[in-house]
Amino acid sequence: MRCPYCGSLETQVKDSRPAEDASSIRRRRVCPDCGGRFTTFERVQLRELTVVKKTGRRVPFDRDKLMRSLEIALRKRPVEPDRVDRMVNGIVRQLESLGDGDIPSEKIGELVMEGLRALDGVAYVRFASVYRNFRETRDFNMLIDELANPPEGENETPDPNSAPAEKA
Repeated sequence: MRCPYCGSLETQVKDSRPAEDASSIRRRRVCPDCGGRFTTFERVQLRELTVVKKTGRRVPFDRDKLMRSLEIALRKRPVEPDRVDRMVNGIVRQLESLGDGDIPSEKIGELVMEGLRALDGVAYVRFASVYRNFRETRDFNMLIDELANPPEGENETPDPNSAPAEKA
């Protein structure tokens, strides 16, 4: 692993342990050349993922890019970082479990929207406004109405005061 301070290739691992969610290994490293200390994370990768853009261009999937876009949507929102990390891990697992390593960018966007909708409504609207390329205020109104009035069967909780339905 290259030292981020001096560029040396001779870094040493001083400590390894599972990360909080047990889906990665956290390693503390030290550079013998400059004495710099830094942390790296190692994750399981089931297959190489390639994102197929709307233009047809193909780029390698970048987990960090996904995290950065979520951080922008979640800026100043009361959401714990570990919940965001679990969401990203879930999205990556879903992408890896698809039969193909070529993933349309639209699929990633839809999975992110689904995750953000459950995580934080404001972040969902922020992300959607960029992802769906909103042009007018009515686009926001339609999305907010959709959030306020979910389709039947979605987000329904039974009324504890109502009697159970009788069977005919």
